[in-house]
Amino acid sequence: MSKDVNLDDVKKLLELAEKHNLAELTVEENGVTITIKGFSAQVDLNTAAMEPVHHVLSHIEQTTQIQHSSQQQSQPSNDPEENLFKIESPMVGVFYRASSPDAPPFVEIGDTIEVGQTVGLIEAMKIFNEIPSEVAGVVVDIPGQNGKLVQQGDPLVVVRVEK
Repeated sequence: MSKDVNLDDVKKLLELAEKHNLAELTVEENGVTITIKGFSAQVDLNTAAMEPVHHVLSHIEQTTQIQHSSQQQSQPSNDPEENLFKIESPMVGVFYRASSPDAPPFVEIGDTIEVGQTVGLIEAMKIFNEIPSEVAGVVVDIPGQNGKLVQQGDPLVVVRVEK
């Protein structure tokens, strides 16, 4: 990085931290230090030229620290007799239940789904990633909230697996 760090360099660091699930990444060069912790960006800048980047990273940090009220709600039981399977988020990003605001959701509670069927999308770094079902069965719960930030491992859809 040069003294005039550009936003593309910062985005590359964020992508690197997310791709490798790094707990912390620190880069120091030419008097500029950037630290990314747990994909929550925190920046220690000692140059006024970096103020616009600091603003962007502060916004990212605030966004990634959102409390998930869905995690505090009651979750379906993991009783093996009920054969429930949680389709979890493979990454940090924003969960969407439909392909566009006007489109119907990919799945609803009560729908029968097949292996590989798309159950939602996760937007990460301006890229939309389809989330396929790993099992066939009936959707019994959708704890993933449309348009909300999810963390890796958060349950998105709960399926009662067909026997």
